[in-house]
Amino acid sequence: MKLKQLAVKSVRKLFSLAKEKRIVSVPVLVSQDKLLDGKIALITGGSGGIGMGIAKSFLNSGAKVIIAGTNQDKLNHCLSILRGGGVSNSCSALILDVLDVKAMPQKVIEAASLFPENRIDILVNSAGVVAHSDFSTRTEEQYDFIMDVNAKGTYFMSQAVSNFMIEHNIRGHILNISSSASLKPAITPYQLSKWAVRGMTLGLADALLPHGIVVNAIAPGPVATQFIGRSEDDSIAEPVNPSGRCAVPSEIGNLAVFMASSAGDLIVGDTVYMTGGSGNISLHR
Repeated sequence: MKLKQLAVKSVRKLFSLAKEKRIVSVPVLVSQDKLLDGKIALITGGSGGIGMGIAKSFLNSGAKVIIAGTNQDKLNHCLSILRGGGVSNSCSALILDVLDVKAMPQKVIEAASLFPENRIDILVNSAGVVAHSDFSTRTEEQYDFIMDVNAKGTYFMSQAVSNFMIEHNIRGHILNISSSASLKPAITPYQLSKWAVRGMTLGLADALLPHGIVVNAIAPGPVATQFIGRSEDDSIAEPVNPSGRCAVPSEIGNLAVFMASSAGDLIVGDTVYMTGGSGNISLHR
């Protein structure tokens, strides 16, 4: 059964826990068309290729979505695309810079206020940057910028949103966008930052699960987006990748829907690799 054709219907199964004598609700996978029905998702880097792919999949699964980024024109363009799918009341946009740590708590409150529910159930940390330069010529400024966006930004966005969730008694999900680079020898700032995200995902999961917040990561290999210099009209063929092609954003989006839903609640602190073999069965590719 295709993931897009699946949805979850939350069915109450009664399990009497002898020690705690409490009732738990176990989600049973039936269909996935409205797997995120009623959820509000904030996606940093939401105007990027992967962020947009996740936003589309979330909207198709019943969520309301806030795409966040630093370029208003780009956000407006992405909103027009998303609203073209007939979900004009289900998506909004927010100017948010993950480098501005001090502003994050207020930005989270602002994001929550964009919909009447005044809540955030899902955070997707998709903001990310890369620089292509040789180790011998890489500058401190390049290093700091990449580490600050990819690692520090993810850390403090997770802090701000989880604090909001805890304050409002929201049992939510945080999904980090990592990379197959987190499996490779870390000589570039990008690779180092994704190693940091992998470790951070474990640490955040450990700290936040007692509050009912589930933290995981998706680690794509090459994805056919502008991030790697691909446009929509380009071929997705990628001979260097063991699978012979790039992923497309909708594939990342479909996996994100499952992992950010109640169906994925027992996936905790994990990084799920969607790499086409890059980095796992082939170390350097």
